[in-house]
Amino acid sequence: MKNEHEHHEPVTPAVYTCPMHPEIRQDRPGQCPICGMNLVSAEAAAQHGHTGHQHHHHPASAPHQAETHVGHAPTSSSETAIRVPASGAGATIYTCPMHPEIRQDHPGNCPKCGMTLEPLLPELEEEDNPELVDFQQRFWWTLPLTVVVTVLAMLGHRLQWFEMTTQSWIELVLTLPVALWAGWPFFRRGLQSLLNRSPNMWTLIGLGTGAAFVYSVVATVVPEVFPASFRAMGRVAVYFEAAAVIISLTLLGQILELKARSQTSAAIKSLLGLAPKTARHIDEQGVESDILLSHVHVGDLLRVRPGEKVPVDGMVVEGRSAVDEAMLTGEPVPVVKSPGDKLIGATLNTNGALVMRSERVGSATMLAQIVQMVAQAQRSRAPMQRMADQVAGYFVVAVVGIAVLTLLAWGFFGPEPSWVYGLVNAVAVLIIACPCALGLATPMSIMVATGRGATSGVLFRDAAAIENLRKVDALIIDKTGTLTEGRPVFDRLIPTPGIDEAELLRLAASLDQGSEHPLAEAIVKAARERGLSLAKPEGFESGTGIGVRGIVEGRQLALGNTALMQQVGVDVGLLLPQAETLRAEGASVMYLAADGHLLGLLAVSDPVKASTPEALAALRAAGLRIVMATGDGLTTARAVGARLGIAEVHGEVKPADKLALVSRLQTEGRIVAMAGDGINDAPALAKADVGIAMGTGTDVAMNSAQVTLVKGDLRGISTARALSEATVANMKQNLMFAFVYNALGIPIAAGLLYPFTGWLLSPMIAALAMSLSSASVITNALRLRRG
Repeated sequence: MKNEHEHHEPVTPAVYTCPMHPEIRQDRPGQCPICGMNLVSAEAAAQHGHTGHQHHHHPASAPHQAETHVGHAPTSSSETAIRVPASGAGATIYTCPMHPEIRQDHPGNCPKCGMTLEPLLPELEEEDNPELVDFQQRFWWTLPLTVVVTVLAMLGHRLQWFEMTTQSWIELVLTLPVALWAGWPFFRRGLQSLLNRSPNMWTLIGLGTGAAFVYSVVATVVPEVFPASFRAMGRVAVYFEAAAVIISLTLLGQILELKARSQTSAAIKSLLGLAPKTARHIDEQGVESDILLSHVHVGDLLRVRPGEKVPVDGMVVEGRSAVDEAMLTGEPVPVVKSPGDKLIGATLNTNGALVMRSERVGSATMLAQIVQMVAQAQRSRAPMQRMADQVAGYFVVAVVGIAVLTLLAWGFFGPEPSWVYGLVNAVAVLIIACPCALGLATPMSIMVATGRGATSGVLFRDAAAIENLRKVDALIIDKTGTLTEGRPVFDRLIPTPGIDEAELLRLAASLDQGSEHPLAEAIVKAARERGLSLAKPEGFESGTGIGVRGIVEGRQLALGNTALMQQVGVDVGLLLPQAETLRAEGASVMYLAADGHLLGLLAVSDPVKASTPEALAALRAAGLRIVMATGDGLTTARAVGARLGIAEVHGEVKPADKLALVSRLQTEGRIVAMAGDGINDAPALAKADVGIAMGTGTDVAMNSAQVTLVKGDLRGISTARALSEATVANMKQNLMFAFVYNALGIPIAAGLLYPFTGWLLSPMIAALAMSLSSASVITNALRLRRG
């Protein structure tokens, strides 16, 4: 039923509606009680074509969600939320991958963690990320300066190119662009973290780098304020190279991270790319013309020619053809469509012309709903916080507190010049606490682990997948293309008494030469592999969903199911028990009759991958609960499940059903992995704690998943789990190294041992300790390569 307000009443920004269900209308923001999507202004929805389609009826009593900001998930009082103006509700909304409750109508950085905000729903064609371009320019333009400053710091005093005081000024001039231009985004994020009272890694980077730079500037400009004990080789030691190197490495890390994060929207882009751009419209006079897909309305007549994609959801009104729906349903065998049958938008018409009547367009199509489910699942899954981030806030507060106490304690109670000693020691505390090792602890392990995984045929999309995979205790597996090969092959044939097997296959293949159906291709391929000589069929006819008929060598042949045999008056009772047995094993069965007599049956099946039984045995041994969920018929699904020892089997499931199954297991407290290869698996892959895609499947499945098995071999899951456990252990070791250096170095830098030993830790030694801690982390992470 169309929305009665769609074209006749002006819509004000005070009315909010659901993009998926426009009949839901209320005077405040919230979430749709049907699909859970965030409501947007009705004006924006109308501008984007979200109204004017048929929808399910919503009961008036449907409960509404609690009021919240436009486009927001409900937030607690302790969470930061940015209100989007009503006038901007139709614009692109940006959100934080780590904190999905942060949403705004313009690009920026998360006020909690400093991460770059991403579009909530990316467009198919996007311009280059402006922040990535900016960081690349800052990195490459200042990298030569960083290299020169580092070389001067390491070799200048040995080669004596300049007087040491002159060298300090040269280093200052070279470091100024690095610190004030290249490092400016990091200082801004560090300041933002302080203003938002949300200390994070940027706080440490800003404080540590800023302390090294400011200290060095003071030591260069007014070296006389420092005690004589801090003079070496005619100058006060400076640490411009530490500030420059930290900034350059941080820029490089951000460039790599931004490039990796840009791939998270690839799944939605792949889905959006499935839809055709135009449709062949037939007007009331029968004149045909190509129109934009956005101009198609409910009730329009459209022509779908062979090789074209179905533009929208609808019903066939004229013509017959086989339609490949694998990209949306996962069904490997094209489905024959005739008048009255339903069509799904973005599926492929293979061999015949069709005229259809559109029934769902825009956001109401199945493709659009899958896009929304993938986007919603991606954003609803809380990204796992890295272990370093979990303690960063406390660590920053502790380090800053220690530095302040060091300054005050030395200033009031230390020997003269007490405040200079206090300043130097406070700087030493900040430098040794600089988060180089802490920042490298997890990324280095992840980088090495992903490289090792790639050589083993396992691709991880992000660190969260590596960290979560070891916790998985439930695995949902798709059948077609995951447990099985995903393409029909000839299985066997059973002739009636007195009929030769080779002759049975030759006649069936000869007739099937006129068909483009995958089952026919499997039979023809089997006959040619056996070297059989095929005859040319005459009078070929294809029956809708029942089989084919034609004349071969003067004999009237019929090849198809029981319904076709009944039409031609052939009794199949003789082979019925064998046919039922084959169907119970998951095979598709076709009977062949000639001149009204049954010759035999042929079976085509989707074989189980040779590696599947071994893979499932290993996963069961690891304690995983195995669940099969497939769009195939329940009889076939149970047959495959029984063969593989899978007790829990769900058949005839749709994409939304798989998504619901993942949610149900998660509600039970399970850590769920989903393994699949089709577009119909994409929402469940995105919703699962760990999505696992077959490399032999669709791009959308791989882009929705966090793990891809390149060879499509389920044994890769066991390999990935073992690597996950080793990597997490390695990350914990790295964090221990980072904190041990800080635990030992910070007290010495603060001067706690001075009253007893006279020891002080100059910033130079602090920088050396910082470098050693980073080297320890990198060396330990590289051990993962040896496995």
